[in-house]
Amino acid sequence: MSGFDDLGLDPKVLRAVKDAGYENPTPIQAEAIPAALQGRDVLGIAQTGTGKTASFTLPMITLLAKGRARARMPRSLVLCPTRELAAQVAENFDIYAKHVKLTKALLIGGVSFKEQEALIDRGVDVLIATPGRLLDHFERGKLLLTGVQIMVVDEADRMLDMGFIPDIERIFKLTPFTRQTLFFSATMAPEIERITNMFLQAPVKVEVARQATASETIEQEAIHFRPSRRDRAAKEKRELLRAALRREGESCKNAIVFCNRKVDVDIVAKSLRKHGFDAAPIHGDLDQSQRMRTLEAFRDGELRILVASDVAARGLDIPDVSHVVNFDVPTHPEDYVHRIGRTGRAGRSGKAITLVAPSDEKYLEAIEKLIAKPIPKGENPLGTPSGPEAAPQAEKAESACGEKPRKRRSRGGRGRKREEPAPADAAAPDKATADASAGDTAETSPEQQADTGAEARTGKAEPRVAADKPARKSRTRKDAANGRDEAVVGMGDHMPSFIALSFDDRCAR
Repeated sequence: MSGFDDLGLDPKVLRAVKDAGYENPTPIQAEAIPAALQGRDVLGIAQTGTGKTASFTLPMITLLAKGRARARMPRSLVLCPTRELAAQVAENFDIYAKHVKLTKALLIGGVSFKEQEALIDRGVDVLIATPGRLLDHFERGKLLLTGVQIMVVDEADRMLDMGFIPDIERIFKLTPFTRQTLFFSATMAPEIERITNMFLQAPVKVEVARQATASETIEQEAIHFRPSRRDRAAKEKRELLRAALRREGESCKNAIVFCNRKVDVDIVAKSLRKHGFDAAPIHGDLDQSQRMRTLEAFRDGELRILVASDVAARGLDIPDVSHVVNFDVPTHPEDYVHRIGRTGRAGRSGKAITLVAPSDEKYLEAIEKLIAKPIPKGENPLGTPSGPEAAPQAEKAESACGEKPRKRRSRGGRGRKREEPAPADAAAPDKATADASAGDTAETSPEQQADTGAEARTGKAEPRVAADKPARKSRTRKDAANGRDEAVVGMGDHMPSFIALSFDDRCAR
């Protein structure tokens, strides 16, 4: 097929396509549009950036051009995983349906329910929604899905990642069995295949590229680095990011920097702004109006660097993104394909840079296995050793700068102060004191213990019988000789003399 004129689209739709500047359809558009116009279910599998959105919007507008919507009963339904993608699909409908009288409504979070209910009450031909907000309206009794003629599921694999599959199954059951279903995904996970087998009727499978492949127009590069110390890893990684962006120079007209965590998105954006880069964050915790303003500024060229979570990894059509930087290596290999697919769209060239720490090596191997080719290693712009050869130097630096071993606390507890040993030249106690101390601490034999007990009972002193062996001195908590802490001897064969003293005898003294 040479152009859109051969696909069987409505003349008004063709005029809108030409006004938008498109002349030739992409491979997935050339195969999916004719099948959709015939009323058949379509299962489209294609890498991101191949024009999947037009593959279902153009035939939908042609099929819905005749007819009229009823209140609270939309004629078609488009499900999208994120608010940004849903808003983008709505923009595409505005572009392609500008010569056709069709009404639409956008049901996403962050927008007032009353405004959305007012649109639904008037009746809409095209309803574009995220699964959660759609079910909210349905449970409120404001929406009926029994009039849906065409149902579209866009970015189905992202739906799976976000946990929307149970909601998708429920929505499918709320729509008529006779509906036409257009199902699009970049990858074909087993769970996605189960859904298609359950709800699609003999679909036409359109697969224009091998599953989970990156576009050949994208130059890929992996920069390996090893932090000097574990506690400096995040800071040194941000320094590497700034050096990589500066190295690209004028060729980096704009870039999307992807992070795995929302908190890192804010930190990286703040760091870039602090060092003179024009950057702004976007993630799911931000207000919807702020997210839309940030995206619009980036799309219009007013913002150079967009720091994003995976909320911007799927389906967002920003035609001229020169660079994509993976500040964090994605833990799911498929996410890498979607992220770098934000550049090199519609045949344009682009570059994808991935910063790889030692802990990310296993994720990088999984990505290379998925795309079936190694990612070339790039030179570290900071000039510091990187990759496996940097391991000995990094270990040496970490050892030199590591923490000193902690001293174990004494058994006396946190608040107890350990007594220091007396200095060697300290004055020794006099002989009398030593003899008295020795007499107080002398242990007694069992016979002496019995005599002591007899003295306590009769009040008469009996002559003590000298022991065959000299009595041993018991260890007290403080040794009078050297002033050191000593452990107290347990109650074994020898018993301290104070244990054998009678209560009455001590009172008499």
